[in-house]
Amino acid sequence: MNTANLGIIIAIIVYLGGMLAIGFRFSRKNNNVDDFYLGGRKLGPLVTAMSAEASDMSSWLLMGLPGVAYLCGIAEAGWTAIGLAIGTYLNWLIVAKRLRKYSEKLDAITIPDFFSRRFNDNSNILMGIAAIIIIIFFVPYTASGFSACAKLFNALFGMDYHLAMIISAVVIIGYTCLGGFLAASTTDLVQSIVMTVALIVVLCFGINTAGGWDAVVENAKSITAYLEMTRTTDGAGGIVPYDTLTIVSTLAWGLGYFGMPHILLRFMAIEDSKKIKTSRRIATVWVVISMSVAIVIGIVGLAMANVEPSMALKDSETIIVAISSLLSKKGFAFALVAGVILSGILASTMSTSDSQLLTASSSISQNLLVGTFKMKLSEKQNMIIARLTLVVIAIIGIIFAWNPNSSVFRIVSFAWAGFGATFGPLMLFSLFWRRTNKWGALAGMLSGGITVIVWHYLDGGLFKLYELLPAFIISSIFIVVVSLITKKPDDSVLDVFDSAKGDE
Repeated sequence: MNTANLGIIIAIIVYLGGMLAIGFRFSRKNNNVDDFYLGGRKLGPLVTAMSAEASDMSSWLLMGLPGVAYLCGIAEAGWTAIGLAIGTYLNWLIVAKRLRKYSEKLDAITIPDFFSRRFNDNSNILMGIAAIIIIIFFVPYTASGFSACAKLFNALFGMDYHLAMIISAVVIIGYTCLGGFLAASTTDLVQSIVMTVALIVVLCFGINTAGGWDAVVENAKSITAYLEMTRTTDGAGGIVPYDTLTIVSTLAWGLGYFGMPHILLRFMAIEDSKKIKTSRRIATVWVVISMSVAIVIGIVGLAMANVEPSMALKDSETIIVAISSLLSKKGFAFALVAGVILSGILASTMSTSDSQLLTASSSISQNLLVGTFKMKLSEKQNMIIARLTLVVIAIIGIIFAWNPNSSVFRIVSFAWAGFGATFGPLMLFSLFWRRTNKWGALAGMLSGGITVIVWHYLDGGLFKLYELLPAFIISSIFIVVVSLITKKPDDSVLDVFDSAKGDE
């Protein structure tokens, strides 16, 4: 084994071992399912902010975003980043505090649980449908995370894809199953730090290798439309206009935040709602800086290709892997640093997978078995079911990702639209419009989900719009119309709504 690989392997093993250690540490703090799935609402502002954003960004931050900038320039990457930054800020600004207080008043520990109790749905129809939606979208979403880890190890060391995936899955399952929500949130904080270090080191090393910042800028300027926001390259030398419809479609990604269960759960879990402002500032600043740096890395990587032939990439999303490989050849100490960078890619993937596992697990164990089917379980039995459910979902995820050539990654943007359209409008109306009733909520979820599916398979003209935007609008219309033409909520529901609003 050469020095470069040895240094990388040592850094990654230390990182993975640290994640498991965190799981062991928090395993003793899970006394009931409220602790396991929501951490007993004990998260501090820093952990809340960074775990929310780390679980949000996934490998897209360190692979997808730099890859798009490398291949096509800043238009698509830039507008996407702007939409996500605005969505992040607005989600923290208008949803976080009210959801934290409202969910505590209702004693809700999951998103389906919140919807059910918000509308006093004794039939648990809302809970059951919301839980099924989460399972449908999150299981393959989790599979994409397992697959990303496996492909990374396979590309670096030639490790068997299936073995690498199982090892990655075991680590993620291990610390999540042991420590639950607190372990997932704490590891997400650590992972956000690792991701930040990775971005900074890659940027500095890349600029130096490319010949300095001036060389990077000159290279970008020499490529037609590369630095423009209204035109983009197609990766093959062609120029494509980035028109208003495309810009609006790209910005619409930000709407997805209002419906992301694993992010909304962080709002519900913060210890003190008065500290949400601090969390919002931390989260927004980190998101803006990290996405900006990721885009610049793509630009730097393209400039590096002028001096390093290995940077002429066939797969633009491997840009950080390629830069890490170059760095590791400088000596053992640099190989350790390269290992930290590659651990950042693992971190970005794992921080999303652990949150998705917990959310999908809670949907089955708490919302379907206990909530919908009324199973009577003791606290000990509930904890056993919770952990077993998490393991089963992870195994299903492994099966989904077993084929290394599968197109499971395509599901990510589809799942984002699905959650954004089914839960996003309903979350906003649930928190801010007291006239919303159970039937409007049900109509909104179903119409949003159906629109996403139908729109996804249509093409041309207006159907070029990202399916999240039209589905979000249609869901909102259905919520309003159906709520107004059906019976208004009971006084008991309205009283709780007014009480939650009055606590602000």
